[in-house]
Amino acid sequence: MNFKTDKPIYRQIIEYAFTCIISGEWIPEQKVPSVRELAVKLAVNSHTVLKAYEFLQSENIIYPRRGMGFYLAADAKENVNAARRHEFYNTTLTELFSEMEMLGISIDDLVERYKSYKG
Repeated sequence: MNFKTDKPIYRQIIEYAFTCIISGEWIPEQKVPSVRELAVKLAVNSHTVLKAYEFLQSENIIYPRRGMGFYLAADAKENVNAARRHEFYNTTLTELFSEMEMLGISIDDLVERYKSYKG
């Protein structure tokens, strides 16, 4: 995996997990790669993967089974979408609105651009 410098690695691992979930590579109620397995696969420190897994667990996307590792929650896709929406509203839109203000772009300009995008 090629990591970007503008975002913490653990956040990029979360995005990787989201992709695995949405694509169906990780199957609900099945074991996900162990922290060590994923750390080796992505060539990162296992503590970084653990931090990503802790986030996924806090969002009810994965859950631990004592002595057996982490498993994908049955409703993981829905929880991924909820986490993505939260990120969009709280980070992406905030940054977008700030940039719009600096560039003098109105919400009406944005709506018109969106309408032309949707075609």
